Amino acid sequence: MNKVILSYILKNFLKLFIIVLLIVYSFGIILNLFEEIEFFKNINVSIFKPLLLTSIFVPSMIINLLPFIIFVSSMWFMVKIRNNKDLLTLKVYGYSNIKIFFILASTSFLLGWFILIFVSPISSSMLKYYEKTKSQYARDIDHLVTFNKNGLWIKENFQNNKRIITAKKLDKSILTDVTIFEFDNKYSLDKKLFAKNANINTNNWILNEVTIFYISEGFLKKRELDNFQINSIYNQEKINNLFNNADTISFTDLLTNYEKLLTSGYEKHFLNQSLQTMLVLPFFLFLMTAIASILTMHTLKKSENFKFVLLGLIICVLVYYFKDLSLALGKIDRIPINLGIWSPVIALSFFTFIGVLQINEK
Repeated sequence: MNKVILSYILKNFLKLFIIVLLIVYSFGIILNLFEEIEFFKNINVSIFKPLLLTSIFVPSMIINLLPFIIFVSSMWFMVKIRNNKDLLTLKVYGYSNIKIFFILASTSFLLGWFILIFVSPISSSMLKYYEKTKSQYARDIDHLVTFNKNGLWIKENFQNNKRIITAKKLDKSILTDVTIFEFDNKYSLDKKLFAKNANINTNNWILNEVTIFYISEGFLKKRELDNFQINSIYNQEKINNLFNNADTISFTDLLTNYEKLLTSGYEKHFLNQSLQTMLVLPFFLFLMTAIASILTMHTLKKSENFKFVLLGLIICVLVYYFKDLSLALGKIDRIPINLGIWSPVIALSFFTFIGVLQINEK
């Protein structure tokens, strides 16, 4: 009998989770499709291209929304079994509130690990394809930035000339061992610059210990300067943002290819932040299920349904903003970044502990 009841709980809970997931996916498709159509409206592509890109972009968005999807699924399940008297029947067979809570919360916790290990690599690969495909149609495709084993490479196209920049390493806002090639529009070399380092905190780069080779009156000439400024399309923030989409990195990539990602241009603090953000997901799912259970298990009255829906929406909004605020404080160094990531989980854990004690007495 226990196996039958457990199967009933898991089957119906996962069924509702999948329904909510499909509803969110459908809304995501509709909303993002308009954005893709707007992007491709002046480009000669078939309608299937925006639809394809939308369908492979939405899964990564859904992973970010999983705590709220699991919250809605859990609340829906609990309200359903309470309204049709199944909750009362489960109690008759020895399933207390606390036992049902642990079954649902543990399922959510395991579901989080399943998504990190098996679903995240697929969604991140899809997002990489999405970004690569869109970049082929981007208007500023002639301006490129890439990291490889030889360091940083930047290509810039201006109205009257072109520029290729290489550097051995980017450390915060400082490029080291910088080489700059400047060409005319026919790709004839006009100037070559060597600099020990460059401060790229703004678009006006400040080069230090600079040697310039240039052609004048048919002769190659050399000029040495302590400092020299150039204006670039890129700065530190823009370059970092190009490599700071955590959704393109899967949980397994971070565990198995951490060093490779560092050499590819990702910053260490960004990778550590991404890893901690992913690790927090299963715990978040556990706690959101716990909150939904606490809200719905304290009474058997059907008249409380509207109250639960309204209270649930308010809690989702509060958790969302608290999570973002905490992360923002970590990013600006007001609090340690790991504390910024885990503080919502810690705060919700205290609330859950008190709530679970209360529903256990019902």
